[in-house]
Amino acid sequence: MNYTIYIVEDDISISRLMKEHIEKYGLAATVVTNFESIIEEFQLLTPHLVLLDVNLPKFDGFYWCRRIREISKVPILFISARESGLDQVRALENGADDYITKPFSYEVVMAKINSHIRRVFGDYAPSLNERVIELEGLRLYPERLELECQGKTAILTKKEAILLESLIQTYPKVVNRNYLLEQMWDHSDFVEENTLNVNITRVRKKLQDLNIENGIETIRGLGYKLNKSW
Repeated sequence: MNYTIYIVEDDISISRLMKEHIEKYGLAATVVTNFESIIEEFQLLTPHLVLLDVNLPKFDGFYWCRRIREISKVPILFISARESGLDQVRALENGADDYITKPFSYEVVMAKINSHIRRVFGDYAPSLNERVIELEGLRLYPERLELECQGKTAILTKKEAILLESLIQTYPKVVNRNYLLEQMWDHSDFVEENTLNVNITRVRKKLQDLNIENGIETIRGLGYKLNKSW
């Protein structure tokens, strides 16, 4: 498969050299042509990975990273002369997968590009048969024990994943407490009520980590329901 890399860099010499190195390693590379239409170019190109600078004309790389994350999960690697830890944190919080500071070794950049491509599309990519349970942008991967929303990911325990799967699949209906106990434990008669409460609290915290406040609503006397607040 011929993978395509989209280079969003306003330094012509760097983008040209980067394109040459990428193509030398057997990948396709396209350099941005219009810094005001990056999303439109991205959608036409449908690249497998994006190399993104921070300092760009009109809008910075953080802005474009967020925009790309709204429509795609392709790997995004920042390449920037800005070395501060705050910039690196901002890049990751806006959905980036990696951050490389200038000056850099082209060999290191290529190694990172190939590593991310293998992870997403190659030998290390998730199985095509992997289950994905989704509700309007909220994605649960039960086998991976991961929850994703708006470019952020939370790691779950097995019990938390079972609980969330029940809530998502039942939405917008209320899930009975006894049903949740039966799904999460084989013998619900021997499980303390507080054990379920603890797991509900933990899942609420995981949802908050994804900027989903009040994600689970308690329906007194019945059970719980997912509150779609994202």
